Amino acid sequence: MTAAASPDASPFVALVDWGTSNFRLWLVDGEGNILGERQSADGMSACAAENRFAAVLEEHLEALNAPLSLPVIIAGMAGARAGWLEAPYVETPTALSDLYRYTVSPEARRPVHILPGLCQKQTGPFDVMRGEETQLAGVIAGGIETGVICMPGTHCKWVDLEEGVVRRFRTAMTGEVFDLISKQSILRLSMPGGASDLNEAAFDHAVLDAFAPTFSLTTSLFSIRAAGLLSTPAENEAASRLSGLLIGAEIAGMREFFAGGKTVHIVASPKLSALYARALHLAGADASPLDGSALVRHGLFAAARKLFIEV
Repeated sequence: MTAAASPDASPFVALVDWGTSNFRLWLVDGEGNILGERQSADGMSACAAENRFAAVLEEHLEALNAPLSLPVIIAGMAGARAGWLEAPYVETPTALSDLYRYTVSPEARRPVHILPGLCQKQTGPFDVMRGEETQLAGVIAGGIETGVICMPGTHCKWVDLEEGVVRRFRTAMTGEVFDLISKQSILRLSMPGGASDLNEAAFDHAVLDAFAPTFSLTTSLFSIRAAGLLSTPAENEAASRLSGLLIGAEIAGMREFFAGGKTVHIVASPKLSALYARALHLAGADASPLDGSALVRHGLFAAARKLFIEV
């Protein structure tokens, strides 16, 4: 799905990744090659109040001269309770190849299918994901059907994947906690510039601190403020230590996922992937970053083939 499309190729489907803040659409042919692409800030938050989902979708499709008969498949927050039409969660364990069976179709000018998210009730603590499951389908499309998948971000997901089935997963609010602490807590006074270039030594020491049996996150956090009052830390030391403590605490809590020497496949931006890989190596785990930029598109295309070709 990386080859250049033929100049005479016709669109097969429109693929949409509809997040909370952002909207992204691809027009692809029957081989998954991109014929056109649109991106905007028309996420769920911008569309929900006035129910602008249908209008926004058509605006972007018209800009790409998409025929009115062209079907659309959507992943993400358009299927949330506050979105266009709720696509109820599918409970784990579940095969990602079967998610197309649970799509919902809102009223629209064309065939529109919204993929569901996943929920966990019996295979672990209550948990949910919406959007990441389509990235996971992209991971499978790329050839990895079994393994541990770590998906860092605002809410980091850890997934136990076995032969294409999500057995269980856990969510860590690491990214959100970092943002809140660095911008709204007393620690903001120790990092007025916010996140900056990584201080590798500070990050590594913080990660190792978090792995200690006697580690306490709340007391360790205040040590960042105390260091700013009693010493002269490097400009980026405080943010790097905060990042190391939070990521280290997350990884320490997820050891059961990669026990026994399992490789952790990381799906994230290059910067986040590098941080998690560094921390995982300090934990004695093997880490393998994956290119997450196209995974949603690949997962959407796999579902589209199930919907419109194979069924």
